[in-house]
Amino acid sequence: MPTSHADVVTENASRYLQQLCKHWAHKFPVAFDPNHGTIDLSLGRTVLDADPAALHIALTADEAGSLERLETVVADHIKRFAFREELTFDWKKTPAA
Repeated sequence: MPTSHADVVTENASRYLQQLCKHWAHKFPVAFDPNHGTIDLSLGRTVLDADPAALHIALTADEAGSLERLETVVADHIKRFAFREELTFDWKKTPAA
């Protein structure tokens, strides 16, 4: 399964993690606390971890095309929540085992 991850530098990682999880909780299976969250979207799975310096995002999809779309959807949603700051999403694909 194709996977990718990004480490997004922000002091508001927990806030964005919780906002994203709450936003999608009415449509998709979601579990979260202030430091860790999972979202099972139709495109694939999103795992979020927050620490004081960054939001760590790991994505898994069934196919490469879905993974690229998932990267875009997740980044666009978080950027909307973070309109007061400029966030950088440097997605790194994980080599298949």
